[in-house]
Amino acid sequence: MKRRTLLQGAGALIAGAVARPALVRAASATTLRFVPYADLALLDPIITTNYVTRTHALMVFDTLYSLDASYSAQPQMVAGHDVSPDGLTWRLTLRDGLRFHDGTPVLARDVVASLKRWSQRDAFGGALFATVDELSAPSDTLVQFRLKRPFPLLPDALAKPTSYLPVIMPERLSATPATQAVPEMIGSGPYRYVAAERVPGSLNVYRKFEDYRPRQDGTPSFTAGPRIAHFDRVEWRTIPDGATAAGALRSGEIDWWEQPLVDLVPDLLRQRDVRVELVETTGLIGQIRLNHTLPPFDNPKICRALLSAVDQTEMMDAVAGSDPAIRRGPVGIFTAGGPMASDAGMEVLSGKRDLVAAKKALAAAGYNGEKVVLLAGTDVPRINAVCEVMADLCRKLGMNLDVVATDWGTVNQRILNAKPLDQGGWSMFGIFSGGLDMISPAYHLAARGNGRAGVPSWLTDAPLEELRGAWFAAPDLDGQKALAAKIQARALEVGAYIPCCQYFQPTAYRRDLEGVLTGLPLFWNLRRSA
Repeated sequence: MKRRTLLQGAGALIAGAVARPALVRAASATTLRFVPYADLALLDPIITTNYVTRTHALMVFDTLYSLDASYSAQPQMVAGHDVSPDGLTWRLTLRDGLRFHDGTPVLARDVVASLKRWSQRDAFGGALFATVDELSAPSDTLVQFRLKRPFPLLPDALAKPTSYLPVIMPERLSATPATQAVPEMIGSGPYRYVAAERVPGSLNVYRKFEDYRPRQDGTPSFTAGPRIAHFDRVEWRTIPDGATAAGALRSGEIDWWEQPLVDLVPDLLRQRDVRVELVETTGLIGQIRLNHTLPPFDNPKICRALLSAVDQTEMMDAVAGSDPAIRRGPVGIFTAGGPMASDAGMEVLSGKRDLVAAKKALAAAGYNGEKVVLLAGTDVPRINAVCEVMADLCRKLGMNLDVVATDWGTVNQRILNAKPLDQGGWSMFGIFSGGLDMISPAYHLAARGNGRAGVPSWLTDAPLEELRGAWFAAPDLDGQKALAAKIQARALEVGAYIPCCQYFQPTAYRRDLEGVLTGLPLFWNLRRSA
């Protein structure tokens, strides 16, 4: 397998382009004020796939490798690596001078413990560790992988820049079970998290880590290259109301609004002091995740019947309006326009929508009025939109629906509950994933059949897991594509989840900010112009 086939072609996905918190003028060379798309409720990037947690983790933690804008893995915390001729032994050497925020040095044993914890949660990490015979720290600066069989994508796995990042933290924290949040935010990244200043639902604060030692070589590109922090302080201000956030951006009370409402973008484009750009170039893909451990969605036939009723056009209309420039569909299991996308099994999503037939299919599959609890994150407009469309569909199909409308942070905590509905469990929830997270089986967390070991939805399906394992062993890109098509067909057959739509979300920031990198919201290389 050629390493670069993992994300080959991803760069061609795009052609072209509550109460208001008390704020003061943000124009400062030392302070940046940022409005995330939702409040930061969970801090540990190993226990949640929440993107607001991912963005937080990229500030606080570092990774051994990183991806440049061409999706090529580059050394980050490592000075370099050696690989044995048979590909079975990798020796990674850490850069000099790496320190954690508590002042302790980053040691190889910290790396070993961190990666072992990460591998229990992440799909790519699990695939890597299935080949690991031994992971050890022969010295304080040397990390050694001994493999059962070659895994050429090892640097790519350790460079993963999104959900379930392979972050490095002190060994004492990595001893925390992978399903339990670590008690402290101690990383070695360019910013320290200031827990004492957190105001739940309103404020999170970061300070530049003065002892951070960025790479001395390379050019900032996506997550690769030197990670230089130019702001002494970064404040994340949670502003659920879009009009309030837009007003704060226009007046300069905030510097950067991560995800402006689509309806407000035309006005922002007219503002002389505001720049609107596309940062996440692989788009955002909506899903309705189903709990496969509880009735009715423990029955794949019921999941499949529901799939046949979903109208992705209606979903896209609700999320992004009718502008074809910022939407794409119908979308399947893998990112539309990406190297693994195909038409396999898509007839269940792209065929004519027939609610009468879908209602009969539900009954034939065995649905008998079981209660369905839909969790809707109302403070994230796109998530709220797909949940409203889904709720309307369920009612039209005669399902016994209970909508729990709450904030996204609460949804993220509740979906970890695997208990029955009368004990706080759930049946379905809406979520959006970045196109990068769904571009291949290496990254895709929801197209799994690994039960409780997977993300909330917990589908158990041996054929899906076998196909995914074969994908990693495919000799070339054509082989990967053929297996990805089979994975998509199988995932749709068992109703792994419901694909909703794909759209491209712009970001908006003050024109006096420069050095904004593309790929994800990143806070290094970013500075205020003189």
